[in-house]
Amino acid sequence: MDEITQFEQYLLENGIAPKTIESYVGDVRGFCEYLRQMGVESETDLKRFYVVSYKNHLVENKYAVATINKKINSLQAYNLYLIEKGILTEQVVTLQRDRVKVATGSEGEVDVFTEQEVNQLLFFVQDRSKVSLRNHLIVWMLLYTGVRVSELCGIQLADIDYLTNTLRVTGKGGKYREIPLRPDLAELIREYVRTERQENKYKDSPYLLLSQRAPKLHKDAVNTMLEGLEKQLGFKMYPHKFRHTFCSRLLKKGVPLTTVSKLAGHAHIQTTASFYINTSKQEKELAVNLL
Repeated sequence: MDEITQFEQYLLENGIAPKTIESYVGDVRGFCEYLRQMGVESETDLKRFYVVSYKNHLVENKYAVATINKKINSLQAYNLYLIEKGILTEQVVTLQRDRVKVATGSEGEVDVFTEQEVNQLLFFVQDRSKVSLRNHLIVWMLLYTGVRVSELCGIQLADIDYLTNTLRVTGKGGKYREIPLRPDLAELIREYVRTERQENKYKDSPYLLLSQRAPKLHKDAVNTMLEGLEKQLGFKMYPHKFRHTFCSRLLKKGVPLTTVSKLAGHAHIQTTASFYINTSKQEKELAVNLL
């Protein structure tokens, strides 16, 4: 068993989430592949020079800052694992030293819908000749709950409490959070469950959103549906843009950062801050144009 496979096993035994393990292992393999191209064969010979050289390689090849920092994070985890195993004695990767820093005010610019785009979309999905009730519900769920697309597809009928208008979401690492539902969204869910969903051959499925081919909606189907809407409305649409919009709109309306962080299901408030403490690029341009 090679060292990276053992590293993967180590992460698994330590209860790290599968997606995180996949990310760490992929990043470490990418780093080792770079070293091999440079004539370094060992997977455990982690030197400071190698890390700096790799980071410079990523910067020169114009990788996004977030991507580079994710890879540095993975290398630090691998470094600490090698120390714990007694293979290395020195920590050569540290986030404080190695993460790429960006100028204050330029980080965290996220792609969000303008209020005009939100209104256009809300009007468009009302038209049942163009948008099915299920797809109308998907748009509203993304816009008014901020759930990730994987979380959306995983919502079960039992996760909705109509008495308190609350949605229970299973997030990253199996963590639960509760999101209040607007009364009109709760009513839309009821309508879908009562009508269109009853006509589906998988109506006995525990999942809220069904497709014609499966008892659980797949995220690819959501992406395809949004691509269709994008062509009809003429502006970019993808699931995470709804999540960014959800968080940005809440902050704009004065909702505290801690509350937004909890609603978004971020493990650390810093994640929310780094994404949303800065306004969108368009808002910055509008602000400057007011001068």
